[in-house]
Amino acid sequence: MPAAADATAATRAAVDTRLLVPAATVWFAAFVTTGSPPTVAPGWVVLVGCVGVCALALLASTVLATRGLIGAGVPRGGRRLLALGLLGLLGGGVVGSAHLQAVRGSGLADLARKQATMTGGGVVTADSVWHRGGTHGGDHRVAGFVTVEVRLDLLAARGQRWRVRAPVLLLSSDRRWLGLLPSQRVRLAGRLEPAEPGQPLAAVVEVRGPPALIGRPTRVQRSAGSLRAGLRAASAGLPGDERGLLPGLVVGDTSRVPGDLVTAMRTTGLTHLVAVSGANLAIVVGAGLVAARWSGVRGRGLPVVGVLALAGFVVLARPQPSVVRAAAMAGLALAAVVTGRSRHGVSALLGAVLVLVLVDPWLTRSFGFALSVAATAGLLVVAPGWARAWHRRGVPRALAELLAVPVAAQLLCAPLVVLLSGRVSIVAVPANLLAAPAVAPATVLGVLATVAHPLDATAARWLAGLASVPVWWIAQVARRSAAVPGGSLPWPGTAAGAVLLGVLTLAAVIAMPWLVRRPVAAAGTVAVLGVVLVIPATSPGWPPHGWVMAACDVGQGDALVLAVAPGTAVVVDAGPDPAAVDSCLHGLGIRRVPLVLLTHLHADHVEGLPGVMHGRSVGEVAWDGYAEPAGELVRVRRWVRADGLRLHRVGVGDRMSVGPVHWQVLWPARVIQEGSVPNNASLVLLVRSHGLRLLLTGDVEPPAQAALLARSHLGPVDVLKVPHHGSAHQDPDLLATVRPRLALVSVGIDNDYGHPAPVTIRAIQHEGAVLGRTDRDGTLVVVGDPDHLRLVTRR
Repeated sequence: MPAAADATAATRAAVDTRLLVPAATVWFAAFVTTGSPPTVAPGWVVLVGCVGVCALALLASTVLATRGLIGAGVPRGGRRLLALGLLGLLGGGVVGSAHLQAVRGSGLADLARKQATMTGGGVVTADSVWHRGGTHGGDHRVAGFVTVEVRLDLLAARGQRWRVRAPVLLLSSDRRWLGLLPSQRVRLAGRLEPAEPGQPLAAVVEVRGPPALIGRPTRVQRSAGSLRAGLRAASAGLPGDERGLLPGLVVGDTSRVPGDLVTAMRTTGLTHLVAVSGANLAIVVGAGLVAARWSGVRGRGLPVVGVLALAGFVVLARPQPSVVRAAAMAGLALAAVVTGRSRHGVSALLGAVLVLVLVDPWLTRSFGFALSVAATAGLLVVAPGWARAWHRRGVPRALAELLAVPVAAQLLCAPLVVLLSGRVSIVAVPANLLAAPAVAPATVLGVLATVAHPLDATAARWLAGLASVPVWWIAQVARRSAAVPGGSLPWPGTAAGAVLLGVLTLAAVIAMPWLVRRPVAAAGTVAVLGVVLVIPATSPGWPPHGWVMAACDVGQGDALVLAVAPGTAVVVDAGPDPAAVDSCLHGLGIRRVPLVLLTHLHADHVEGLPGVMHGRSVGEVAWDGYAEPAGELVRVRRWVRADGLRLHRVGVGDRMSVGPVHWQVLWPARVIQEGSVPNNASLVLLVRSHGLRLLLTGDVEPPAQAALLARSHLGPVDVLKVPHHGSAHQDPDLLATVRPRLALVSVGIDNDYGHPAPVTIRAIQHEGAVLGRTDRDGTLVVVGDPDHLRLVTRR
């Protein structure tokens, strides 16, 4: 029996190993090919190199085995793994290249580089999404914009018409694009712009006017839309947090979640709760199976109930690729938990990765997919062993299993999260432990409210009220955990930083049993960690000595800081997020702000104003005088009055100074009725500080840039804040005239606008400027004087 058991275990391990190699190589090859820039053939250089290495290794092992230099058993296993790896590289490369060609081969990419206007028709493929505070060119009559994913099939541009099959992203400031259901056919007109490399998009389209609808969506999508609308209606009377969070927990609809709650959930590692994931599906299917058993269903009937519950939830949450992927992961997790066969679960997980990547190679570039795979692997591989080990050491079985799951998920997901956010959440594990008991009742009650609404709206509201209790708890956990000092610490958001975090986390896990057996060493370790955690969450030497200016990493927006004296600075724009700008100013040690200048009133420049004022002495607030968007002006005035201040207007020609910082307002000299009027009315400031010339340009677009050059007689500057987050809308003469030594782009990571545009980056590099980007580098700090100028980055 022992020998048989050993043989069985060895067989299972071999299966897992064989699947790991092709899964990893398919993922790698698909990732490389789909991310290839337009000027490079889709990853074939890398793939040919990898294939060559595999072929050489295979040949070498065969020759060595033939000559008796190595054992016969080893090369057979090695040859098998190498062959599987070779097939994985070829398979991933072929499907990745085919999908990339489908995106690029339509001709849209060439038209987009020329920013051609077009008309066409297509099919909506995902829910439309409203983004607060968008400022992407075009007509910005409201402080926000809509994005819609569409598969374009008819295209007319530059006097030609042709049929295509190309995915595009529509951008519009017209709210009438909201509410479109997947499978709805639309006609559209707009301007094409290039998509970022690595995105499954042929182009971005800035659409004009409302959508022209053709026919109706499919019955399945109409049913799903009706159910989702029913959940929103049932939760409409709940308090703010619960009203927004319940639809997010049930179907991933986060449109009504308050912005500060989103920030708190991101800080505490709870964002996964409002994404449709395997956990949501596992809860719903598990509840369905329990209900079926209570009803007397047994034997083969239970899998049928499980499949029906899974299919029903997929319909409710939309049968999109991300939901189908989550359904696959949920099925694997349930199968492993129900059967107790974690090794078979791992094999099934790797098989699912193979199939999903071969069907949709763009998944390899999705953080959501990577996090889903990592979390499922943690559940199947790490958590069961930890739970058993902790139970043997006296921890009750239920508690051991409850602890093992979030800790294992944190172990495998933390390196990916740090790539996404550049921060490590110290409170993520305890926050997830505290929130976990409330997730299942909130989800189940929310699903019941959704299903009940078409039958009885009163019963649906009653069920939503019951669900609001666990939802309230989750919101409180997020808010209070996010308020813990040092709960989220900065970490290098690079591949090296992710690897380092993974190694340190693994070392901590390995050392844990040793520490448990040595109380003195454990106490010393806890003391050291305690000292580290009470140190302010700023890097040693931050901010660097002699800093002159900082561009805060506040996401997709601007927040610039001009150093006046230790603890004192002038702030130009406040970004979109109060918590983000507050954190940046805290890290820079700013306690007093004599002046806040708002270049214009778009939300990504002003919504963070309460964060600037939080806990600081603010002297006055000034703006450009252009009163659009009107809603943002009302909000800004309310915040300013609440702090006992008045909102002042500044105009072209004004000269001001605070300490060593002197500046002149160069623009706006007149209203330009082209593009975005608020953008073109942005304040443009020429700042002189510590001998440096800094040009801060807000979001001015080419018409305003050209007019600025015509009247201001600008010359070379040391630092340029690149206009409009580095969008493609730039007057090439501006860069050629000011010839900056440093160019700073304030932009959000993985933003939906394609900022900064590749053409703008190339233009900056052509001028020989050092480029800093907040999405890639974190907060950017300018240090030194004209003779010793350097850029220091937070990451």
